[in-house]
Amino acid sequence: MRLDRIYTRTGDGGTTALGDGRRVPKTHPRIEACGAVDELNAVLGLLSAAVGRPTRALIRSVQNDLFDVGADLCIPPSDKPYARKALRVSAVQVARLEHEIDRYNAELKPLKSFTLPVGTPAASWCHLARTVCRRAERRVAALAEREPVNPEVLRYLNRFSDLLYVLTRVLNGNGKRDVLWVPGRHANP
Repeated sequence: MRLDRIYTRTGDGGTTALGDGRRVPKTHPRIEACGAVDELNAVLGLLSAAVGRPTRALIRSVQNDLFDVGADLCIPPSDKPYARKALRVSAVQVARLEHEIDRYNAELKPLKSFTLPVGTPAASWCHLARTVCRRAERRVAALAEREPVNPEVLRYLNRFSDLLYVLTRVLNGNGKRDVLWVPGRHANP
């Protein structure tokens, strides 16, 4: 890959090119899905700046994977030779996230309620990243209702949002600063 020219003017009319060369409107569900993944990656940059070295390394590895997700999404699966050779998210990447979830979660006490999205600044960035990840997952799911999508992409985003939830608790002092939801707390005067 070589990026020596940043602007091309080819998108000035409201279309953009997929990895297979096909031009689609910038509002196309595939572009919406790619954009949501890109937004998630940007939020992870903020989270990365707010955490320590081990967590930062994990976040940066996921940021790299999210470029794989974008590459996967920009070339729709098909029987065409270029599509068969395209970079695809794999079950190995999903399994790596599951391993991290299990590793971090082993240090946490089980919850009896959901947590409110508050806590340390790092945990708060992590909560924001989790919600953006869920939106990206919804965009990919909507695309998958219309066009072929590698199912590992959906699995990856689903597991990553789970990992982010676990990380919020880790970043809240291994759950010590978690604020639990109390259903109906202010419902009755």
